[in-house]
Amino acid sequence: MNKIKSDFLYIILVLLVFSCGPKKGIIIKKDKSKDKQVSATEKESETPNEIKKSESSTKPITSVDAYIDRFSGIAKDEMRKNKIPASITLAQGILESGSGKGRLSLEANNHFGIKCHGWTGKKIYHDDDRRQECFRKYDNPNSSYEDHSKFLTTRGRYSKLFKLKPDDYRAWAKGLRSAGYATDRKYPQKLISLIERYELYKYDQEVLESSGLRKNSSNAITHKVIKGDTLYSLSKKYGVSIESIQKLNNIEGNAISLGQVLQIKN
Repeated sequence: MNKIKSDFLYIILVLLVFSCGPKKGIIIKKDKSKDKQVSATEKESETPNEIKKSESSTKPITSVDAYIDRFSGIAKDEMRKNKIPASITLAQGILESGSGKGRLSLEANNHFGIKCHGWTGKKIYHDDDRRQECFRKYDNPNSSYEDHSKFLTTRGRYSKLFKLKPDDYRAWAKGLRSAGYATDRKYPQKLISLIERYELYKYDQEVLESSGLRKNSSNAITHKVIKGDTLYSLSKKYGVSIESIQKLNNIEGNAISLGQVLQIKN
């Protein structure tokens, strides 16, 4: 009996020893400090200088004035090289691209709505006069401006435009519509309105003056037509003949419009 008792006690003791062994060896602890370090590294990698730079370079244009500030330089450069009024180029860019906010300008850098017409470069498809028409796609907006000049200077139907005075934006606007650039009957009026509202004609004057083609000094002044102005009243105001105003500004007849900018001999 004593032997059975002692055996029983021995078994209990053995069980107690094993059951009370250290449990720490089988617990896997997560290294929180290491996790924190990885997390911080990942957070830094989300906002590197390259991403910040990319975000700023693709920041959308917020206004017409911002559009003009960004593209007036290349518009003037193209006028120097190709004799296309900077005012016309800018007005077309504003109108066709929605001041840089339209789909074609955002996704294809196409600021002038120029369709493929045998284009072998990148393309984008967009609803226009018909569904899913083919439009040219450029790597950057400057390429669009350069191709706009090439488009006008290499197609015979626009050749008459280059016989016009380089600062006669009204004749250029009408000539573009007549040559088939746009189907909208009000296209010339829309361009002229933009040019006169934002005084885009001043960029034409800057180019002509810097190139020596016009000296805007005591020889001539500019006058922006206001309500009540007529050729007769302006001739009296500035002491010049009606004919001289007509000739200098390529005006046929006696009609002038509100906001029109006239050159008047001083």
